[in-house]
Amino acid sequence: MCVAVPSKIVEIDGDTATVEVTGTRSHARLDLIEDAEVGDYVLVHAGFAITTIDAEEAEETLALMTEVGLI
Repeated sequence: MCVAVPSKIVEIDGDTATVEVTGTRSHARLDLIEDAEVGDYVLVHAGFAITTIDAEEAEETLALMTEVGLI
């Protein structure tokens, strides 16, 4: 099973974003989406941001993932 994790963009440098999930930062490529901005939530899979999602949906998904022990 593949899981894309909602992540908040905290910094952008060219085509790479620094994203944060539950206090942990990592990098995600932005090649697959346009107009990403700091503060946006994106779904990250295999190191790539694959789409943007709204903050409410991202926070709800993160809470559920935490509840079932995925993150």
